[in-house]
Amino acid sequence: MLTYFFSRKTLLLVVGLLVSMSASATVHEYNLDNGLKILVKEDHRAPVVVSQVWYKVGGSYEHDGITGISHALEHMMFKGTEKYAPGEFSRIISENGGRDNAFTGPDYTAYFQTLENSRLEISFKLESDRMRNLTLPPEEFIKEIEVVKEERRWRTEDNPESYVYEVAMATAYQTSPYRFPVIGWMHDLDKMTIEDLSDWYQKWYAPNNATLVVAGDVKPDEVYALAKKYFGPLPKGEPITVEDHNEVEQFGLKRVKVKRPAELPYLMMAYKVPVEKADNANNDDYDWEPYALEVLAGILSGGNAARFSSRLVRGSEIAASASASYRMASRLDNVFMLSGTPSAGKSVKELELALRQEIIDLQTKPVTEEELQRVKAQVISGDVYEKDSVFYQAMIVGILETIGLPYQLADSYVERVKAITAEQVKAVAEKYFIDDRLTIAELEPLPLSAKSLRRPAGGSGRVH
Repeated sequence: MLTYFFSRKTLLLVVGLLVSMSASATVHEYNLDNGLKILVKEDHRAPVVVSQVWYKVGGSYEHDGITGISHALEHMMFKGTEKYAPGEFSRIISENGGRDNAFTGPDYTAYFQTLENSRLEISFKLESDRMRNLTLPPEEFIKEIEVVKEERRWRTEDNPESYVYEVAMATAYQTSPYRFPVIGWMHDLDKMTIEDLSDWYQKWYAPNNATLVVAGDVKPDEVYALAKKYFGPLPKGEPITVEDHNEVEQFGLKRVKVKRPAELPYLMMAYKVPVEKADNANNDDYDWEPYALEVLAGILSGGNAARFSSRLVRGSEIAASASASYRMASRLDNVFMLSGTPSAGKSVKELELALRQEIIDLQTKPVTEEELQRVKAQVISGDVYEKDSVFYQAMIVGILETIGLPYQLADSYVERVKAITAEQVKAVAEKYFIDDRLTIAELEPLPLSAKSLRRPAGGSGRVH
């Protein structure tokens, strides 16, 4: 959620204008015979186009023994095809004035380019080629898997807060694949082979398991014609059946303590909560709950006026930092996360009690109308400003489509948030913020060593 510092009157005026602008932007949908879905959103403010290919595969599609394979394959997607040598993809995009990158999440893997609009054909030519024609050179894999391991070291193992998050998720979830880290467990990376990646690539990387999203200064029918030219000849992959391993019911509070070299203690409290689902439209009793949780996150940590900042950081000064986060768009049910660092002289136990008191306040007293309106303005403005970016317009469409939600949901988000009441915020706090849904992870800092202070080593230069 983005926060912008305007007066309330100015903020609401800007929000209203941008909502009316974004609501008029239509997504054009096409389908190729091989199963590839194409979504195009016009935005003619600048001669720029964003092209994104989204694959329905990520960390939550993996299982014990192959964790991290989706992310490792993402690295190898830049290591050459029968037509192009390793590194050629990015070099060609750069020579044409563009930027490219990729990312892997729990529910998807996406590849994108930002280009001057006349260069869109170059993107399609390159992306369609690597969709089915990777060579996966063993010598490149030997080098790149070491880059992935180093990425894991400096992003997770040498980062105390990230390590605690990883442990918290592995503790909270018993059956959900969200217990797996996207980057993978180190022992799985150690034994991963190029044959594993080849099998994974052949299974998941096919037009019938992908969505092409294009946003920017383009004409939809011309985009479709180009896509048909380059992606149309690709063979369809084998049908894939995905089993959703939903989380089993939790019976009682879970606690875990992590000891790592760190400067400060740290606390995470993860409550299992529902997310937006495609079938919510047929369940009026509960379809508002994810939006109430979204508003609740803003009430707790949506800027300087939010409760955590005003009460715990500046008020009682029990916390050096405190935040709340919630991801309402995911393939499976997720967690609502509270986290923070106690102030000097305060303990993790005192911080936990303070966070619990904030939860009790939400459960016993309705939030004020002023709070509700402030948070709604912030949530809505963040959504609108993201949509004002061509890249994020495409990204929102890509995420929703790939996790199984209708992309049209983005157009109703603002109105659904605006409709949330104080009673609904109180209701979700009472229902979901209970110990039987809670996992608490605590970081107990150990003395820092020279090794723990090391800097990340060089790698592929990509941002994942």
